[in-house]
Amino acid sequence: MILQIRRFLLFFTLFVFLLPQDMTYAYGWGYKKNTDHTVPDVGKYGDIIKDYNAYYADHSGEKNIYVTFDNGYEQGYTDAILDILKKEKVPATFFVTGHYVESAPELIQRMANEGHIIGNHSYTHPDFTTMSKQTIKKELDTLEKAVQEITNTDYQMQYLRPPRGTFNDNTLKWSSELGYIHVFWSIAFKDWHTEGQKGWKYAYKEVMDQIHPGAILLLHAVSSDNAEALEQIIKDLKEQGYTFKSLDDLVIKDQLPHFMNW
Repeated sequence: MILQIRRFLLFFTLFVFLLPQDMTYAYGWGYKKNTDHTVPDVGKYGDIIKDYNAYYADHSGEKNIYVTFDNGYEQGYTDAILDILKKEKVPATFFVTGHYVESAPELIQRMANEGHIIGNHSYTHPDFTTMSKQTIKKELDTLEKAVQEITNTDYQMQYLRPPRGTFNDNTLKWSSELGYIHVFWSIAFKDWHTEGQKGWKYAYKEVMDQIHPGAILLLHAVSSDNAEALEQIIKDLKEQGYTFKSLDDLVIKDQLPHFMNW
């Protein structure tokens, strides 16, 4: 009996030791929702991402908002969203997939023409935590090349939102080594089910209840609720003293003190 236990413990130890570290665990991004208009608590995730050039909010205390969209496929609302952003002079970041790029090239071109950031959401939307660094690189490179071909430029994609918000230390480390900045979020809600839309007032209330200085707002462009609520959200937040800024503004502001030794 003792010999059997020893053999089992030896086998278990070898199994854990030999199991690839990037395959052993995964985190799914999340935060503790509040209506206090303060940056939400992200628990241990804040400690995990701090060493990997990753963001989920602007912690300066300034009343800035960073609008981001996840675009996995086109549902017919992005043109209207772009119209509103142009009218209100609001910059945004669109995290796109390979399916979106291939199926809606004219919208990719419009995003680029109108000065929005096109972010990398991977080509096939896989779980990065089950992949090697080289396979992740292929996903990101393939998406970037597709955007470059559409825009006829050498567009360099800088920002990454991992598929499903799934990550671990390796995916954070490898993506950073590949030149990407992870962008998570501090405001989101269940808006992606196209058959379960609840009306524009639902989207409006979700954003306004959770809004806080430095928010990185995640919206899905497939949502009719979001498309219909967006203009009112922008106008009312401007009235509250918020300023809509680009992710570039956040990253440059965050890095300047380090470069200038302030």
